[in-house]
Amino acid sequence: MKLDPRAAIRKGLAPRSIAVIDASDNPHKIGGRPLAYLSRFGFQGKVYAINPQRAQVQGFASFASFSALPEVPDLVIIALPGELAVTAVSECAAAGVAMCIIMSSGFSESGEAARLQEENMVACARVAGMRLVGPNSQGLANFSNGAVASFSTMFTEVDPADGPVGIVSQSGAMAVIPYGLLRGRGIGVRHSHATGNDCDVTVCELATVIAEDPGLKLLILYLEGIPDPWHLAEAAAIARARKLPVIALKSGRTPAGQMAAMSHTGSLANEDRVVDAFFEEHGIWRAKSMADLVDTAPLYLQGWKPKGRRLVAISNSGAVCVMTADAATRAGMPMEALSAQTQSELKSILPGFATTTNPVDITAALLSNSGLFGAILPPIARDPAADAFLIGVAVAGAGYDVERFAADAQSFATQTGKPLVVASSQDNVAQRFKNNGLVVYPTEGEAVNALSNFLSHASLLEHTGTRQPVIQPLPLLPDDVHMLDEADSMKLLKQLGVDTVAHAICHDVQQAVAAFKTLGGRPVAVKGCSSQTSHKFEYGLVALNLRSGDDVAKAFEEITRNARKHGLALSGVMVAAMAEGERELMIGAKIDPVFGPVMLVGDGGKYVEAMPDMQVLLPPFNTTQVKTALNKLRIAPLLHGVRGDPPMDMDAFARMAVAVGDCMAAGTHGITQLDINPVITGAAGQGCVAVDAVVYRGQISTAQQDKT
Repeated sequence: MKLDPRAAIRKGLAPRSIAVIDASDNPHKIGGRPLAYLSRFGFQGKVYAINPQRAQVQGFASFASFSALPEVPDLVIIALPGELAVTAVSECAAAGVAMCIIMSSGFSESGEAARLQEENMVACARVAGMRLVGPNSQGLANFSNGAVASFSTMFTEVDPADGPVGIVSQSGAMAVIPYGLLRGRGIGVRHSHATGNDCDVTVCELATVIAEDPGLKLLILYLEGIPDPWHLAEAAAIARARKLPVIALKSGRTPAGQMAAMSHTGSLANEDRVVDAFFEEHGIWRAKSMADLVDTAPLYLQGWKPKGRRLVAISNSGAVCVMTADAATRAGMPMEALSAQTQSELKSILPGFATTTNPVDITAALLSNSGLFGAILPPIARDPAADAFLIGVAVAGAGYDVERFAADAQSFATQTGKPLVVASSQDNVAQRFKNNGLVVYPTEGEAVNALSNFLSHASLLEHTGTRQPVIQPLPLLPDDVHMLDEADSMKLLKQLGVDTVAHAICHDVQQAVAAFKTLGGRPVAVKGCSSQTSHKFEYGLVALNLRSGDDVAKAFEEITRNARKHGLALSGVMVAAMAEGERELMIGAKIDPVFGPVMLVGDGGKYVEAMPDMQVLLPPFNTTQVKTALNKLRIAPLLHGVRGDPPMDMDAFARMAVAVGDCMAAGTHGITQLDINPVITGAAGQGCVAVDAVVYRGQISTAQQDKT
């Protein structure tokens, strides 16, 4: 009987029995390392070695073939290469194995022929309901039950300990590097899984199962590509429901990094800003680097429920106070002055030359009076100006009661229940604070950066929790895509509820002059409409600010001549009123082959590509989300009015963006790409209007519909 696809994964992660095909007596070979780990790390299920050359392998009974096993194992590790691995998968599938891990390389990451071989292997497994991890997988390691089906050397070098962190990675190395760094901080790791080529069980789908683990407090993902974002969205939803934060380290931020990702596991790099928008939409924090990830991880394990970003810093060094203030400013963490009442209490405790505002400088007086530190903490704990704290111990040791400092800091942290980090560069001093359960960093800069990351993620999760992000299915990509000319593009926008500039489509000079008069004789633009090019300016198909019938007639003739010169067919010539407003903005949309409908909103005009200033939105969304995105633009201050200029009509622009977003989400018009640039936006209450647009659309074929 076939297992449910997720049930098969769960069974593979908590197997009752494991077989290793091509088992080796050498614990340092790929086929030998898993056997050594299963024995060493206490796996309680049955283990079967398959090696026709030996009666025993590392103390386990060895069998000549898979068919000779006394039972069908839940999990099979395949260490065979190439065609032999394919044959082994077929045999396991026919027998009813729940999951196989294929450790061998040389499949889709190696070329087209090997990719087809991998696809056939997957098809064979799916018919039987068996799940595949890999190929090119380092393996799976579940330290809660000893099912360490991995050949990673890291588990030999760094002793494991079950703990509250799970790691799921496409890369073998990146499944264990954070493991090693976290273990170095004394943090236990329960899961360390590497999915390799993601041929069947992807890193995203595996995350949906790992996110269910009630023992986790943090889930870490390493991604090179995201071929199935719907699974990642599901994993994020499961995690949010459990209050389990998810951190992702997504490589391929730069063109060079994207090329490297393509050659590493055969995965395609995704457009980086779309990835950022996707993560934000689903409450996933994107770490910038491994250092960021590992530095921030301990803060998630403290059980804090932060409510803001205001920081209060305390140190026995004026320099540390200054550098903390600088770091907090860079991180966007306000350091508000303590209340008059708090400062009055502090002045009664500290020497007159100490600083009692924020940061609080205890000064070197701490050396002669170790009680100062503990004395100032209770008044600070009562102050309403702090959401988080940093304690900087610049220098301590002989002559300082460091044990007392650490105990007082721990008591303070417990009393406030708010995030608190410690900065201390001296190992012996730092260890005293660590022994009291506090998170310590070598410098105040590292401490502030980690705290800022943690608080930003907390804010993101709080915001995400106020709505229900949509889990989009596999996107449908229309076939026979073609570009609409501007006339048809504007007509379609009108159908979507988008306000377009007043215009007329003309086919001769007389119609063009008549249109100019109908538009009230005000300045107009004359543009040639052609479905053969979106670059009208380059071909001389645009004339602006025409103020007379004669100018319109001349422009009509020149545009038609230019079209003939370049071999462009015109469906007509548009005469449109010159719209007036405060700013040119833009709206763009496309169907991404991975993420589905994607929107851009931002600064518009002819320099949109030379000086891009835009934000990504994932439909469907509401007007509040549009305005939040606009407020992240570099030009955001201008949208609200500066130096006497009025604020712009962001409500009207947001409604226009929502209309386009709803259409893209529904997929009702077969639009694959859309650019509205510029959108002339007036002052508040004056609305906005689309003055130029290019739309690409196609048909959803039967083959595409069958994918659903």
